[in-house]
Amino acid sequence: MAGLSFDQREGSIWMNGKFVPWQDANLHVLSHGLHYGSGVFEGERAYNGKIFKLQEHTDRLINSGKMLGFDIPYSADEINQACIDTLAEQGFSDAYVRPVAWRGSEMMAISAQQTKINLAIAIWEWPSYFDPAEKLKGIRLDIAEWKRPDPATIPCFAKATGLYMICTLSKHAAEAKGYTDALMFDYRGHVSEATGANVFFIKDGEIHTPTPDCFLDGITRQTVIDLAKERQIKVNVRTILPDEMEGFEECFLTGTAAEVTPVSEIGPYNFHVGDISKTLMTDYEKLVRGE
Repeated sequence: MAGLSFDQREGSIWMNGKFVPWQDANLHVLSHGLHYGSGVFEGERAYNGKIFKLQEHTDRLINSGKMLGFDIPYSADEINQACIDTLAEQGFSDAYVRPVAWRGSEMMAISAQQTKINLAIAIWEWPSYFDPAEKLKGIRLDIAEWKRPDPATIPCFAKATGLYMICTLSKHAAEAKGYTDALMFDYRGHVSEATGANVFFIKDGEIHTPTPDCFLDGITRQTVIDLAKERQIKVNVRTILPDEMEGFEECFLTGTAAEVTPVSEIGPYNFHVGDISKTLMTDYEKLVRGE
C-alpha cells in the first residue's frame, strides 16, 4: 500500500456531503484551487479509533478559509462528524486524516467570487512521517535557501495549499543532498521551522522555540509545550538566531505527521537525542493514545 499512487487507493472519500469511491473523488482541471492555490487543508491523526484534537483542527480549517476570503459551507459540527464518519467508513483505527477545501471551476481568473467552495475528507493508514529507525537516532536537516515570508506578503497563519511550494522546494533540495528535511529561516534571518513541522531546542534543561509570528503555531507544538510545562520544564518562546544553534544540546520537531521527532543535525550544528526529547516523545505518545 505504501507505494500505491494516492489516486488508485481503495475505499471512500467524503466529498461535498457524501461518500464517493476513492478513485472517483476528482476535481476539474480548471479548478481555481489548482491554478491559483486557493485552497486550505488540515493534517490530523486518529489513534485507537479517535481523531486527536479534532475540534482544534476543524476550527483552524474554517479560519484558514476565512483568511483566504471564503467560508466553508459546513459548520464545525458537520465537519467533525464527517471526519468521524469517514474514519468509520474506512475501517481504520490508526490513520491520517486530510480535510481539504478549495475553490472550484465556476470562474477561471484571479477573481473567484462566484466559485463554489468544495470540501473533501480523505483518510488512509500512514505510519510515522520519518523512518522509525532514523527517528530514534535523530534525523538530519539541511538549512533551506528559501525563507518564510514577511506576514505582510502572505496569509501566514492560514494552512493554505499555495504556501507550501517553498517547503516542497526546500525538502527536495535537502533530500538531494542526503538529508531528511530542511530548517527554514524567516525573512529576517531568524530560525523559524522545518518544511512541515515546528522546531524546539534544549539547553541546560530548558526548552527554546521560535516565536510563531510568521508561521503556523502548530497544534502539536501547543500540545508539546503544555506537556513540557506539566513536567515543570521551562519553555522559552523567543527569537532564535542561527548561530545560537551551536550552543543547544538537543533538538526536536513537532507536527501531526512528524509527532515528536528528535534531530541530530542541522547543517553544521549537531545535537544528541537526550532525556527531555525522549520524555516528550513518550508523553506525547501516551497522550494521543489516551494512556
